[in-house]
Amino acid sequence: MKEFFIDFKRQWELQSMILPGIIFMFIFCYIPIYGLSIAFKNYTVIDTLDSAPWVGLDNFKIIISDKYFWDSVVNTLGISFLKLAVGFVIPIILAIMIYEVSMGRFKKFVQTISYLPHFLSWIVLGGMLITWFSTSGLLNEVLLGLGLISQPQNILLDPSKYWWIATLSDIWKEAGWGTILYLAVMSKIDPTYYEAAKIDGASRLRQIWNITLPNMKMIISLNLILTVSGLLGSNLDQTLVLMNSQNREKAEVINSYVYRMGMTQGDFSYATAVGLGVSIISVILLVTANKVTSKLNDNQSVL
Repeated sequence: MKEFFIDFKRQWELQSMILPGIIFMFIFCYIPIYGLSIAFKNYTVIDTLDSAPWVGLDNFKIIISDKYFWDSVVNTLGISFLKLAVGFVIPIILAIMIYEVSMGRFKKFVQTISYLPHFLSWIVLGGMLITWFSTSGLLNEVLLGLGLISQPQNILLDPSKYWWIATLSDIWKEAGWGTILYLAVMSKIDPTYYEAAKIDGASRLRQIWNITLPNMKMIISLNLILTVSGLLGSNLDQTLVLMNSQNREKAEVINSYVYRMGMTQGDFSYATAVGLGVSIISVILLVTANKVTSKLNDNQSVL
């Protein structure tokens, strides 16, 4: 402790630069935690946080028996596992492919094209998808031209296809942006490793498997932990844009359910209880994923 204060005194100018961040977090992250108390109260818009009557765990009991909540849990897990199974691997593959490109201008072009969707809002991308999937949209024109369908259909209105629409559209938007960390790690790999592998007669695939991927192990583990911890979370913007009355049974996720119960129906206590429960489970998933990955990485904790 004494050494800490000595170091702090010696570096007080640098240490003081973090104070605005600490103050910001305290005001906007820690003080609002008190608002979670309404999860245990019967709160209405005419109440204050202190005047609302306590109801204990009644809101959580309602959650357990709420069919629509459990439907949203199933949809959330279904979409999240699809994104984990497909969307987690694609940025790694795309990053390796970009890294292996030797032509500088072409590499920059591919990076720019793959990054671009990330900077477009879901309002823009959702509008594009709604137009493409309409009965007179691009997708139906292509399928009709190829003879794969006999009459146009609005795919976005089909609940059975929504999980894949949500998954693939999210990958389209974020896959390029997800390559940034991987490319940064690969740029730090000692090129002499590859030169030695070439001398030994290793193919490009063997070099990727034995050199590139092992050097990316820690960042892959970190992204896996963050992805697993967010399994119960979902992209609210994407859901609000793509969800409609026809596909709601497969499109309603926990975040949109909380939004609908809190902002649309005004049941703030119930919505807060759902959000609190999801946050607790997400922390458990985070710790569990960190423990598992640390075992796989020879007991080296990523977090």
